[in-house]
Amino acid sequence: MAELNAINPSLPLPPEEYNKRYFDQFNNVLRLYFNQLSNPGDMGGSTLNLNLVTLPTQADLANLRSGDVYRDTTAANVLKIKV
Repeated sequence: MAELNAINPSLPLPPEEYNKRYFDQFNNVLRLYFNQLSNPGDMGGSTLNLNLVTLPTQADLANLRSGDVYRDTTAANVLKIKV
């Protein structure tokens, strides 16, 4: 399974007393961080390297997890992803 590349945010240090500018900045940092988590972007599929010999086939479908890639030998070895 692909990992997200979201970076932990650097939270601003709080002031001694309530400060609207601080809370606006704090909320903005959290909003940007959660946007990263919600929109992971490209997962680097262009560098994916698969060995077709060791790839599971549709016969192994019951044992695969959602998102696993397998080779469908009934469809001329087409790669599929279990949903």
